[in-house]
Amino acid sequence: MASVLFRTLRVASLAGARGGTRVVAPRTPVFRPTVSLKFAARAFSVSRTIFDEQPRLRLGSPAPNFKAESTHGPIDFHEFIGDSWTILFSHPADFTPVCTTELGAFAQLEEEFKKRNTKLIGLSANGLDSHEKWIEDIEEVATNGGKVGFPIIADPERKIAFLYDMVDHQDLTNIDTKGVAFTIRAVFIIDPNKKIRLTMLYPASTGRNTAEVLRVLDSLQTGDKAGVTTPINWVPGQDVIVPPSVSDEAAAAKFGEFKAVKPYLRYTKYPTELLKE
Repeated sequence: MASVLFRTLRVASLAGARGGTRVVAPRTPVFRPTVSLKFAARAFSVSRTIFDEQPRLRLGSPAPNFKAESTHGPIDFHEFIGDSWTILFSHPADFTPVCTTELGAFAQLEEEFKKRNTKLIGLSANGLDSHEKWIEDIEEVATNGGKVGFPIIADPERKIAFLYDMVDHQDLTNIDTKGVAFTIRAVFIIDPNKKIRLTMLYPASTGRNTAEVLRVLDSLQTGDKAGVTTPINWVPGQDVIVPPSVSDEAAAAKFGEFKAVKPYLRYTKYPTELLKE
């Protein structure tokens, strides 16, 4: 255990005092850290550096580009996105139970995402050899014969996990005892302009809801095309909300009929015609 040694000094009293002395602590204490404290300090320095280097990922901010190896070969992320919507989702590790069920579920819905001009790409903190073997398990346990048709990024050094802040805070601050930070379950929906439109962060113990990812994608695309917003639990086909920034006159001209529940809450029918344009 570290010890701090203090020297006691007898010094002359201030000018004008008579024969007095006082006891003071030294200006610089002598500090002798143990090996464990030195290691902890170095780990803290590393974690601070990681925090400082991470980009601030907010809704609407550009999705950071990266190059990586994947099960479909080398990729440049922005080139992979192209003019499509993209869903990037991360996993803590290969051959883990929750991750296996998730990738199987995404595989089963891949055709639905394709209908929406959306690409899927996964990420797991293991190498390509591990990914290839894991895919066999995923397809074996997936219901309805789901096949993994999308790439899975190999990120064994957690470089992309750190770039996109997909790391659990507790594991990042405990890297001196755990060795490697833990990648959490993150979801990013990125539009064709390479802007982040949605983020979801799940703990490693909780599986995601692929139907919710698809629902939010539908909401974003509907809003972009028709200039509307969507209420709680909305699914395609249900009424949508006229944004408060649109006047009643403009709403009537654009949507036809609408129902005003409050001056700021106006519903209109699902904009089928606007979505065809």
